[in-house]
Amino acid sequence: MGLYADRIFPALLDLATRGVYRDREALMARARGRILEIGLGSGINLPLYTAQAHEVIGLEPSRAMLERARRLLADQPAKPDVSLVQGSAEELPFADNSFDTVVAFLVFCTIPDARRAALEMHRVLRAGGEVLFFEHIRAPDAGVQRWQDRLDPLWTKMACGCHINRETPQLFRDAGLNYREYETWYHPKMGARISSRVMRGVAQKSPA
Repeated sequence: MGLYADRIFPALLDLATRGVYRDREALMARARGRILEIGLGSGINLPLYTAQAHEVIGLEPSRAMLERARRLLADQPAKPDVSLVQGSAEELPFADNSFDTVVAFLVFCTIPDARRAALEMHRVLRAGGEVLFFEHIRAPDAGVQRWQDRLDPLWTKMACGCHINRETPQLFRDAGLNYREYETWYHPKMGARISSRVMRGVAQKSPA
């Protein structure tokens, strides 16, 4: 994909997300059972899973990112039952009803067909399974929205496909996920208001 996308941007992304370490730590601590993390990136969340995580599968479309994740795993103490898979969130290579938890951390802003990815996430969850999410989203304020829409084309080019005006909360609802916990605010560690509106919480697939 080129030097910028393969080497420079991943390093910038890891640096930019250091400010949300506590958010990552709290989210991963809640993951349980058989877990799918979509948009694994460089794997910085992998060391944060707890004993509740019996198996973790990290899915990432970028080969360069997966190589960074493999190096991170090699440098960490052995973590049992961690698998890295190259693939797309829009077409998950997993069976229906096969995960207890899906983790989505700052990924739905980048997925080209986010609506399809949300449907796929619902498909692979077991009945009663949970999505743990932390995403930056479209702001509720009209003035901020106007700037998000103006700057999004440039932002997307500079941030390798990331969008700052995604309506991710509605995408999850449309996919059949029910919010058990939901909060949204301007995160002080994520820069200006155009990029810092986040949503965080738990969404559930209806029990059988």
